[in-house]
Amino acid sequence: MSKTTKRKHVTKEVLDGYVLPAENQKIVKVLGGKGNNLHEVETAEGEKYLVSMPTKFRKNVWIKRGDYVLIQPIQEGEKVKAEIFAILYDSQIKYIQSQEKWPKEFVLPSATDVNPDISSIDTDGSSQSDDDLFVNTNRPQCVYESTDHSDSDDSSSAQRKDKDYE
Repeated sequence: MSKTTKRKHVTKEVLDGYVLPAENQKIVKVLGGKGNNLHEVETAEGEKYLVSMPTKFRKNVWIKRGDYVLIQPIQEGEKVKAEIFAILYDSQIKYIQSQEKWPKEFVLPSATDVNPDISSIDTDGSSQSDDDLFVNTNRPQCVYESTDHSDSDDSSSAQRKDKDYE
């Protein structure tokens, strides 16, 4: 089987396969990649550990921070306790929720729950809120604070320069 054919079949299986978790499988949230095809995950109970990505997914399918995956525990693992069995996308998550197999601890915001705030809508109907902007989940969230004292520093330095020329 060529690489292209393998990639096509693996991608089709990942996107079109609707699986429900078996008794020994768990749905977990990916916290981040740790290298060497290892990913840190968090269970619904809050337990964090490493899982490995099987060879069939490597270089064919990518996962990112915040994605949900179905894992299967492995017996010989001390640090790496499980292997990824399936990667869950929106339609697959909705299917699992409809079968009532989704963990209640993983609350997902649905698109219908988002109501724009009346005060953030302009007269032409455009939203002024930053909440609807794309958030890159692969980067840690930082909060930047602006300072207004830089304007006063510029004006005082300009006054000193004027005095030097007099």
